[in-house]
Amino acid sequence: MSSDDDVRDASAGQAEQGAGDGTAGETGEVWDVVVVGAGPAGASAAHAAAAAGRRVLLLEKAVLPRYKTCGGGIIGPSRDALPPGFVLPFKDRIHAVTFSLNGKLARTRRSKQMLFGLINRAEFDAGLVAEAEKAGATVRTGTAVARVEQHGAAVPDRRTVAVVLADGETVLARAVVGADGSASRIGAHVGVEMDQVDLGLEAEIPVPRTVADDWKGRVLIDWGPLPGSYGWVFPKGDTLTVGVISAKGEGAATKRYLDDFIARLGLAGFEPAVSSGHLTRCRKPDSPLSRGRVLVAGDAAGLLEPWTREGISFALRSGRLAGEWAVKISEAQDAVDARRQALNYTFAVKAGLGVEMAVGKRMLTAFESRPGLMHAVLTGLRPAWLAFAQVTRGGATLPDLVRTYPLIRKALHLLDARQAARTGGRGGTGSAGPAGSGGQAGPAAPAGPTAPADNS
Repeated sequence: MSSDDDVRDASAGQAEQGAGDGTAGETGEVWDVVVVGAGPAGASAAHAAAAAGRRVLLLEKAVLPRYKTCGGGIIGPSRDALPPGFVLPFKDRIHAVTFSLNGKLARTRRSKQMLFGLINRAEFDAGLVAEAEKAGATVRTGTAVARVEQHGAAVPDRRTVAVVLADGETVLARAVVGADGSASRIGAHVGVEMDQVDLGLEAEIPVPRTVADDWKGRVLIDWGPLPGSYGWVFPKGDTLTVGVISAKGEGAATKRYLDDFIARLGLAGFEPAVSSGHLTRCRKPDSPLSRGRVLVAGDAAGLLEPWTREGISFALRSGRLAGEWAVKISEAQDAVDARRQALNYTFAVKAGLGVEMAVGKRMLTAFESRPGLMHAVLTGLRPAWLAFAQVTRGGATLPDLVRTYPLIRKALHLLDARQAARTGGRGGTGSAGPAGSGGQAGPAAPAGPTAPADNS
């Protein structure tokens, strides 16, 4: 990582690099793009902007690598959005999924092709930051941001944004990307509003080799007892990532679900290396993604898939878009042009990720209404399993499935009508897991090869 001296030294070569042409601020330095937050969204934004030849500063409040509560599932869209040549540090490659309904009716589906991979977020995030550095971005860790200002004494002109750090230092930029997580300060500045807030609880459980071997290449997804809830087991070598997610207001019930889930799996006797919780937030469809020269991406923008709560692919894709459009904003000579480029970013997000989120919201509503039916369809109908496999591999999106399969389209229309009738036409808000982000102890959902299996 670059030191503060590296940041100051970089300004000396500013003229030769032909960028950052401002001279305002305490050090006389204006970055083309400042990115706040070095998770997948921020690292992707920094990489995209730096690869375009711009002077980029990536700020991260933590010291890397750092632990993040996340299932760590890398599906096809995530792989497709990675920097060229990025080598994924997979802990396991998944070819089978066991589905269960609150610990019952377990059935395993298998695939000859890999469905998705599992990573450790600390390694994955650090690798993405390293790629941003290779592209030319400067990285400062252990640096918290207090706020951003687009007007006032700290802002020398209308082409500049002031990023005020927690220690009082001010960093100037032509464009800012906020990728500082679900409790984003930059998101608050932009005015991001959330539609769905959920609580995920997770335990990283080291297990003996015999237990780890039973899980190798296979995950468990358990449709839970609370509306919209589910649990997961993701194997990562000698550690199992076990978690559950449900609506934020169900904190005590969500904790009971996790405890019961771990007990059913026969894992209660193993001490977790890490136990953690995390709030996931999903944006309102009309929530802003920009304000002036400031964009938001990833969790800071509330961009995730509402049903599975998969967030890594949304972070990578929105981060890359934000970095590309931040370059355009940094070149804008006036507020009108900057606004035009910011709107282009919003349109790009809504045309792709926004459509996926809208269908995911409808899928969540269907799942909340009829979890047993959803389980029966995925485990009993081969076309449904093949569709699931397509989505995880990246061969199709949820909107693609709705367009391709008339039965899915008809079922969603029927559920939409029922939901509208129940709510007087207002629609539902739904409650919102891992993919990355995923009762009494009784017989566990089968954890080994004894689970009924279908090959595909």
